[in-house]
Amino acid sequence: MTEAESMELCHPLSPPPLSLYVHIPWCVQKCPYCDFNSHALKAEIPEQTYIHALLDDLDQDLRDYGLTASSRSLHSIFIGGGTPSLFSAGAIQQLLAGIEARIPFADEIEITMEANPGTIESERFQGYVQAGVNRISIGVQSFEAEKLEKLGRIHGRQEAIRAAELAHQIGLNSFNLDLMHGLPGQTVSQAMADLDQAIALAPPHLSWYQLTIEPNTLFYSRPPRLPDDDHLWEIYEQGHQKLTAAGYVQYETSGYAKPGYQCRHNLNYWRFGDYLGIGCGAHGKLSFDDGRIIRTTKVKHPRGYLNLLKPFRDSETPVQEADRPFEYFMNRFRLTEACPKAEFQARTGLTEAQILPLIEPNMTRGYLSETTSHWQVTQKGKLFLNDLLENLMPDE
Repeated sequence: MTEAESMELCHPLSPPPLSLYVHIPWCVQKCPYCDFNSHALKAEIPEQTYIHALLDDLDQDLRDYGLTASSRSLHSIFIGGGTPSLFSAGAIQQLLAGIEARIPFADEIEITMEANPGTIESERFQGYVQAGVNRISIGVQSFEAEKLEKLGRIHGRQEAIRAAELAHQIGLNSFNLDLMHGLPGQTVSQAMADLDQAIALAPPHLSWYQLTIEPNTLFYSRPPRLPDDDHLWEIYEQGHQKLTAAGYVQYETSGYAKPGYQCRHNLNYWRFGDYLGIGCGAHGKLSFDDGRIIRTTKVKHPRGYLNLLKPFRDSETPVQEADRPFEYFMNRFRLTEACPKAEFQARTGLTEAQILPLIEPNMTRGYLSETTSHWQVTQKGKLFLNDLLENLMPDE
């Protein structure tokens, strides 16, 4: 991007929705595929110490970035981990009350909490709802005992089924099942059996995603034998047909939902909205009236995060103007919906004219189509999404 083009920057038209991500890093044991910032529990969880730290962390962000009750309200909250359901319902209630005392909740705020079926019991599950949680994301991953063992999961098939049944019984606004496919040694029929069981439990939302081997995991150092590309494609095609026939709509790469039950928090991520991140290793992204966009990270390890002599924030990085098209579209093109040109301008501060040199090659290759108001990834573009995004990267 030339200096002249940079001078054409416009300010965002209006602040995007603001979400909050809360990271709770502890889990019972580390799964071999997991590259998240999670730590196997070796002693009693310091619930109260961590809750106080989270709220102090939020106080610092609100103060440092000028976020006031009159300027922003929270659109959604996502409590992730680790295994947040290791925390008591009382601790979650204390946390949510503390957050609301500091920044107002929007009407009909979505508050999601991740839960492991192996840590769920009826009394605790209901307690989370009473604390203010209105959406649970249940990490099932598989219903087959052998696959669960290979994945290092601590729950069994019946616990996963019981968790979904409880979610229906206690009247949650919505809940999600996390389900993997492409597991070690998994056949097409086994993947479909898992999906059939998930569909039978009628979750309003289903995250159905392929296992990938990530660096810094046990699977990376000791790779398991995974299905080949032909089998993976067959699993995806058959599974997509099953989900569509059952009334689920694919609205995101791995996200399927019944109408009206899309995850609002994830949508805000993919639409390049704003979010605060509090807790060990949490990430945040904020945009400002003066045209700045920043990304933040928090101290990763619990020992460092809970050290009162050190700041919670580990880094603050500006998103440069030249990087904004790639960062925006990398998120936005995960969604199946068309991408509004007006949203691109409002969220990045860039004009349509500034990114034509990046858009046109993708149009020529048939990766994108456009109208006067929207861009849309084509079927060919979905198959070559990495190539599409590579064309949007800034020149070195």
